[in-house]
Amino acid sequence: MCFCLVFFIGSADLFSQQLVYRPVNPMFGGDTFNYQFLLQSAQAQNSFTAANDFDRFNDQSEIERFAESLNRQLLSQLSRNLFTAQFGVSGELRPGTFSFGSLSLEIFESTEGLVVDILDTSNGDRTQIILPNNN
Repeated sequence: MCFCLVFFIGSADLFSQQLVYRPVNPMFGGDTFNYQFLLQSAQAQNSFTAANDFDRFNDQSEIERFAESLNRQLLSQLSRNLFTAQFGVSGELRPGTFSFGSLSLEIFESTEGLVVDILDTSNGDRTQIILPNNN
């Protein structure tokens, strides 16, 4: 009991001060000299390493590169033939719904222009392309 009484009497002489927040990160108003330290600290903690896709090309033989190039050209020619068969020689996009394998294209007019919705039915990915009006 005596200890509690001394604690309360002694605490009456204490002073308080105002707490002020000072940001460390320069992006949030902190000192700009902290930038290099924070960047180096973050890089040291980063264990992520990006896969280097450029090595795949260097690891291929001449015959593999030729086969890949031929495959790209054949797919390009097939898509060009499908496009011509679907939209005509002029290539004019007209409203409607079209299917190319697992891709579903929906073309329609809007106030922004001609809208092309592309849906990959195999995984649900969707892309929208808007061709503005020439007016």
